[in-house]
Amino acid sequence: MSNNLKRTLNLKDAISIVAGSMIGSGIFIVSAEISRQTNSVILLLLCWILAGVTTLCGALCYGELSSTIPDEGGQYVFLKKIYNEKLAFIYGWTLFTVIQTGTLAAVNIAFAKFIGLIFPVISESTTVLSIGDYHLSLQRIFAAATVIILTYINSRGVKQGMFTQHLFTLTKVFSMLLIIGLGLFVGFNCDCLRANLSLANNVIPHGFDFFKVLSVAIVGSMFASITWNNVTFIASEIKKPQRNIPLALLFGSIAVIALYFGINMIYVGTMPLETIQNSHQDIVAAELINTIYGHGGMVFIAIIIAISAFGCSNGMIMTGSRVYYKMAKDKLFFRALAKINRKTKVPENSLWLQCFWICVLITWGSYSQLLDYVIYSSLIFYAITIFGIFRMRKLYPKKRGVAKVPNFVILIFMVMATFIITGLTFYKPQYTLPGLIITLAGIPIYNFRDKLRRKKSCPTIEN
Repeated sequence: MSNNLKRTLNLKDAISIVAGSMIGSGIFIVSAEISRQTNSVILLLLCWILAGVTTLCGALCYGELSSTIPDEGGQYVFLKKIYNEKLAFIYGWTLFTVIQTGTLAAVNIAFAKFIGLIFPVISESTTVLSIGDYHLSLQRIFAAATVIILTYINSRGVKQGMFTQHLFTLTKVFSMLLIIGLGLFVGFNCDCLRANLSLANNVIPHGFDFFKVLSVAIVGSMFASITWNNVTFIASEIKKPQRNIPLALLFGSIAVIALYFGINMIYVGTMPLETIQNSHQDIVAAELINTIYGHGGMVFIAIIIAISAFGCSNGMIMTGSRVYYKMAKDKLFFRALAKINRKTKVPENSLWLQCFWICVLITWGSYSQLLDYVIYSSLIFYAITIFGIFRMRKLYPKKRGVAKVPNFVILIFMVMATFIITGLTFYKPQYTLPGLIITLAGIPIYNFRDKLRRKKSCPTIEN
């Protein structure tokens, strides 16, 4: 039987993957931390605007990349065909060790945290295992169990995974619209908005301090939007990928950016900056409901955030496994990952290896550390890939895609990515440099595997 995946997903499915993978728990939480870092509503909104512009530019660029190179593996294949196999492997290695799995670990930790608000026994303080200074909580076990359940659902077939994706994407989009509607028609206060935006109530740093604050604070808003590329990973299962992937990236990213900015405008139009900064457990959306209706909004918002995190995890688990599958087909990763299940037509081994490593990160990593690792590593490879568009146009002049972007869109993304990467390198090296070390570790690993390949050819497994 062939090891190729089958094209069964349409434009609606692709949009659901884009939007569903982007909307997790971040939009409901990170505004509290951003507002504390900036001490300014103006800078809080600026972080979301810049993150939105960067996201849209990146999505448009990936539209051109995917319409020119509509192959399975997405960004991994872009790097392989534009640059070389070695760089593609290093990206795939980093995706597996940090980017995709780290994002999924952070999202599922957040999921378990908010389930714990509904069922208090699922708490970080409920210790199940203690070994010296290490403590494994029931909350972490619940997060790992969620990953296992979602992996099992996706291992049963694409249809099962997409049903879950559509259900949770629609639910969380409706929930976000509900929050915006409640805030706009019930809680919005023009006097509060004017006070929040007045220069007297905003501390705007000058000179390099401005860039320092902005480059660090924007990490939260970028984390809430960073996964638009996931749809490219599953290109081999999307019908008419040269058309549908660019459209999905465009429509999905615009919808999410609009929802994100809308919710933040409701935050600042309903609550003073101090309330946003001091939201209980940083759950700004719950503070919003409490402001409108009094105490009691925590459980309602916890359910919404849990739904969002669950749907985000489902989409990312589905798509990430396809990259490791493709790497295995290219004889760059464990051979068994190239196996397609005879009945379900999905890369089952790839799904379960990904599941294992996510669970490891959940039991050992913290939410904030994972966030910084992910953003830093992701932006480095996003910048390399998007800069490669110029090289791609020369390498494949006859395969020019239908979604060519203007050069200024590429340059905007490059400037923003460089700005954030530079800021994190200088101002948060304790969290970002370990991610870089993990990335660079892929070089000797590739060199070792390349030597082994030259000694003995490893055929692709067929089921």
